[in-house]
Amino acid sequence: MRRFLPIVLLFTVYCLLFTPSPVYAQVSVWQGNCVYYHQGTPIATLAGFECLLNNVLSIALTGLGLVMFVMLVVGGFKYLTAWGDPKAMESAKGTLTWAIAGLILAILAWFILSAIQNLTGVNVTTFTIPLQ
Repeated sequence: MRRFLPIVLLFTVYCLLFTPSPVYAQVSVWQGNCVYYHQGTPIATLAGFECLLNNVLSIALTGLGLVMFVMLVVGGFKYLTAWGDPKAMESAKGTLTWAIAGLILAILAWFILSAIQNLTGVNVTTFTIPLQ
């Protein structure tokens, strides 16, 4: 069983990370209209920076969610394989505690930004550069 478990774990990680998601099969994740053209030549504008920053933030938030999920899985795996060893159980509990604290902090930050947006009417959850 001990030799079989890493193979199952690696197969599960492979399936989660490298198989296509049916949700994004027909939809582009990237923001459109990043390049503006002047007489057929692409030019750099502030709107391109806005698009670039929105894409980077989208990737960073996706990575944050993936890291939190992996930390929860690693903490749970460490806890299950501790076999009653007090040091290993404390290490696993610490990993789980920090993973859950990060998840709560990310959700709390989103709720604070949403509350600011609802109270003031200013859209703080979308990065835009006023061009005029």
